[in-house]
Amino acid sequence: MSAALVTGASRGIGRGIALCLASSGFDVVVNYASNAAAAQEVAAEVAKRGARAAVVQGDLALREDRARLVEESYRAFGDIDLLVNNAGVAPAVRADILEAGEESFDRLVGINLKGPYFLTQLVANRMIAAGTRGRIVTISSMSAYTASVNRGDYCITKAGLSMLTKLYAARLAEHGINVYEVRPGIIETDMTGGVREKYDRLILTDGVTPIRRWGTPDDVGRAVVAIATDLLPFSTGQVIDVDGGFHLRTL
Repeated sequence: MSAALVTGASRGIGRGIALCLASSGFDVVVNYASNAAAAQEVAAEVAKRGARAAVVQGDLALREDRARLVEESYRAFGDIDLLVNNAGVAPAVRADILEAGEESFDRLVGINLKGPYFLTQLVANRMIAAGTRGRIVTISSMSAYTASVNRGDYCITKAGLSMLTKLYAARLAEHGINVYEVRPGIIETDMTGGVREKYDRLILTDGVTPIRRWGTPDDVGRAVVAIATDLLPFSTGQVIDVDGGFHLRTL
């Protein structure tokens, strides 16, 4: 059975990805930062789908945690065939970019961008050493190209993930490791719970997305499964939009 490491898998999009992978025959490393109970619940759901789960705590902003996460993941399953860089945080307070401070910026860069950049480095080198024809998927956001002036730090980190994908795709192709960016749109999670009314109006009334419904973590998980099961073997560095058509910019 193949094995996947999914960061931030205890809830939201990460949980959806972990469960979709388990249903498709992948053992899953369920990484979490602080919510151990939620991570254990995901592990139980993975087991119900006939797969194995290993729960590993780790703050991706910390070098020692990244190293330990990789070591424990390989110890659990012997090899990792798929890395999913999903973990990410939103700013604690949305602030106009003319007033926002450095503390939030540094926090988001550390978790959302620096963390996956160097975690990918660690896993890619292990894949190369083992001769694994692996896959690496980074979950970004439509915020990679959509300017939100009250959360500039978040947008900057997501835009950086797009270049992360291109860089590693170019570097790892010779080793048979394909790299992808999955770019979700408006997904129904804890992170979007506070703006539910706003997005209900934009989606259902204003038609900001041609497909007039909220996205779900399962929608994102299905895209990851397509990559994980090698349905896109002649693609790398590819952006896969899971956004209800938001990127179409219709008139």
